[in-house]
Amino acid sequence: MTTNEQEQDVLLSTNYADNMDALSTIYNHCADVVIHEFMIAETVQAAVVYIEDLSNELLIDQQLIEPLVRHRGASDQELSMQSLKAAIPISNMEEVCHFSKLIDQVSSGNPVLIMDGSHTALALGLACWEKRGIDEPVAESVIRGPREGFTETIGTNLSMIRRRIRSPMLKVKKVEIGRYTKTTVALLFIEGIAEEKLVEEVERRIYRIDIDGVLESGNIEELIEDNPYSPFPQIISTERPDTSASGLLEGRVVIMTNGTPFALIAPITIFSLLQTPEDYYQRFWVGTVIRYLRYIFVMIALLIPSAYVAILTYHQEMIPSTLLLSIAKSREEIPFPAVIEAFMMEIMFEALREAGVRLPKQVGAAVSIVGALVIGQAATSAGLVSAPMVMVVAITGIASFMIPHYTFGISIRMLRFPIMLLAGNLGLLGLVLGVIALVVHLSALRSFGVPYLSSLAPTHGQDLKDVLMRAPLWMLDQRPQALGGRNKRRQAKHMRPGPPQENT
Repeated sequence: MTTNEQEQDVLLSTNYADNMDALSTIYNHCADVVIHEFMIAETVQAAVVYIEDLSNELLIDQQLIEPLVRHRGASDQELSMQSLKAAIPISNMEEVCHFSKLIDQVSSGNPVLIMDGSHTALALGLACWEKRGIDEPVAESVIRGPREGFTETIGTNLSMIRRRIRSPMLKVKKVEIGRYTKTTVALLFIEGIAEEKLVEEVERRIYRIDIDGVLESGNIEELIEDNPYSPFPQIISTERPDTSASGLLEGRVVIMTNGTPFALIAPITIFSLLQTPEDYYQRFWVGTVIRYLRYIFVMIALLIPSAYVAILTYHQEMIPSTLLLSIAKSREEIPFPAVIEAFMMEIMFEALREAGVRLPKQVGAAVSIVGALVIGQAATSAGLVSAPMVMVVAITGIASFMIPHYTFGISIRMLRFPIMLLAGNLGLLGLVLGVIALVVHLSALRSFGVPYLSSLAPTHGQDLKDVLMRAPLWMLDQRPQALGGRNKRRQAKHMRPGPPQENT
């Protein structure tokens, strides 16, 4: 423990001068920290400590300093912290007796009142800082549903969840993580729905984090997931309050981090990453068709380049003669083998996509699309790549856009390269070996103890109604079996709509 940390961990003194000396040492060279000294009722020395632009200075003057300066409610001997609390017109107040607690309150924007002769200080809930308003989510486009997304303020995010789930069974547990950042992290779950062992396990993993600072929820995600070496995400990050509320109602837990608009949802399965809230906001048959399209295009994004390379290199007999002649004609001047050609085009396409993401929004999309067209056409004209390869890469890129979650999509994009390398060296045998290795890894993967391929392996028949299809809402009457929990049923029986009954 450093000398500064030891100073912060001691008790406040009843001697006002000692407390001021300690604060002057702790906040040395902190120009934005204000220590305003004044007299209470012209008899007792006091000071209020706060940070500029984190506390409401107008309310400090009006509701703290002015009432105390004019305080006449007690004699000098009777003047105490309790009597001062009655004189201050602020509802949110907390007594602190350690320097560490005092510093936490000041850093959170709450001014702290220190009085001579008292071994406790009074923290006042007058935090006020600039914050972003509620906007539409940027990373998750909304087709149908609420168009509000989380902000960087955890209190605002919690309020959006509370507006959707108004039951007192929604529990919120808070903890501060980070030796220097003191970042507030909140764990949300619905008591009676979420499995108790799941909540305890998430708490255990969060509480054991001991790190200098947490700046984004991704720091928490990396420190609590089951298998950090897996390319697949084991926790969903979302900007949408409705997605978080839906996860809570299914028996999952939500982790919110102050300073970021992304909340974490756990546990998940691979099928959770292929679902969107819009699946449940529109007709069930539309959701089912779109869900099957995602399944198909995920396989295309992962395997089509590898299959093209394998067939073109080792299994030309599988290609129809007319098509084979056309491909051979387009490749007769190409100096590279198919696998090198595919690698070149895929890497270039990924570079253009990342460039489009990093560039300003006004020009990013245009650069990525125009760049792909120009480079593809120029590479074909120069004889570096063949036209069929450009088409395969373009189809693969479009297929990857069908994946709704960015973290899962980038995993599929990265895994495409090792499978392509296997296919280029072993043909379809290498492709099959790559798929087998991938399935074995997914079968062993867990998200807070829940199998990643659940509800398909292990099979939960009831859950397949929301995996192999998007069944009508009146058929989704039970929560996912893979999550456990005690309260299985989430709607009344006999909810199936039908024609109106005739009066007899």
